[in-house]
Amino acid sequence: MGEVKEVIVVGGGIGGLAAATGIAKLGKKVTLLEQAPKFGEVGAGLQVGPNGLRALDTLGVLDEVYKLAVFPRRHVFMDALSGKELSAVQFGDSFSDRFGYPYIVIHRSDLHSVLLKACQSLDNISFLTNHKLEFIEEFADYVELRCENGEVLQAETVIGADGIRSKTRALLSLANPVVSQYVAYRFTVPMSEMTINIDWDEKLTWIGPGIHLVQYPVRHKSVINQVAVFKSYKFNENTEDWGTAEELIQMFGDSCSTIKESLKLAENGLVTKLFDIEPLEKWSSERVTLLGDSAHAMLQYLAQGACQALEDAVCLTEKMRTNGSNVAKALDEYQQERIPRTAEVQRGARTWGDIKHAEDSVTRLLRDTIMLNRSADDYKYLDWLYKERTLSTV
Repeated sequence: MGEVKEVIVVGGGIGGLAAATGIAKLGKKVTLLEQAPKFGEVGAGLQVGPNGLRALDTLGVLDEVYKLAVFPRRHVFMDALSGKELSAVQFGDSFSDRFGYPYIVIHRSDLHSVLLKACQSLDNISFLTNHKLEFIEEFADYVELRCENGEVLQAETVIGADGIRSKTRALLSLANPVVSQYVAYRFTVPMSEMTINIDWDEKLTWIGPGIHLVQYPVRHKSVINQVAVFKSYKFNENTEDWGTAEELIQMFGDSCSTIKESLKLAENGLVTKLFDIEPLEKWSSERVTLLGDSAHAMLQYLAQGACQALEDAVCLTEKMRTNGSNVAKALDEYQQERIPRTAEVQRGARTWGDIKHAEDSVTRLLRDTIMLNRSADDYKYLDWLYKERTLSTV
């Protein structure tokens, strides 16, 4: 057997880079395994709430993130059909005082770049690209990873941050992605080309029957990130022929003029069908654990995918610090702490999606009445998501 690496992190996305940063700062030698030819991130905008910012602060990269972030004044919920405001969450001092951090929006690749630079600044992190994991097997003293390029690697500890279709998860669980019947069209428009009259100091979410549209600026407000989501009534689990641009136009057909104007460039965006996984009962063994979407892929409706991966990274780092050489204990304590938390967020995302996309008139009336009668600085429904948890400095 060749060299047995100390820690291998499978996946060079936001969660994998965050975990590598934290663990390397403990003095461990970390190898980052990435299936693509280079480290990068696909996508456009990303929302990061106070809990994600708290984790980034713990990892020591928050100041660099702030340099690239946009700080919205409010998150405004709009009726997609009438174009009227339903409710808002006021950011600013009262929000930061309650949760310890603000709320930001940022280009996904900008956050990824900050974390990648943090990894590159540490001498005990090495990088392997063009290494797509094919199979993983755990032995008493090490873990073996076989890659599609033919290379075989061994490690004392493996962290699977390889996404919703994780090969690492196959060692620990038979869980498969669950299709939601919803489709997202993600696209960006230069601010100079926006033809609608909107206050871009705010983040907007337009909600309607089976649809929603999110809009906010990134990159110092030079680009508007937009995500149009709709329920596909042509969904068929046996084919990919659903969620088309024609369905997009049809589903948003009754929406207000502002939305129709906003969607003119939607067909040029990244189209993804939305999946999550059922909450897992176990995601760690003696030497292998999961992190991010591989452990708890969730629907996007609470904007918590990246935030929960960042929380994972900090928690795992702390468990590895406090348990020293007892890796099995560290991984078990990590899963014991994180599984209840992430399962709650997974289920919460599904529920909020149902509320946001409500189609029957009674549910919509109840939802809108509650939203119209809450104040913008009423944060009680956000406490469970954003308030400080046990995250120690690394």
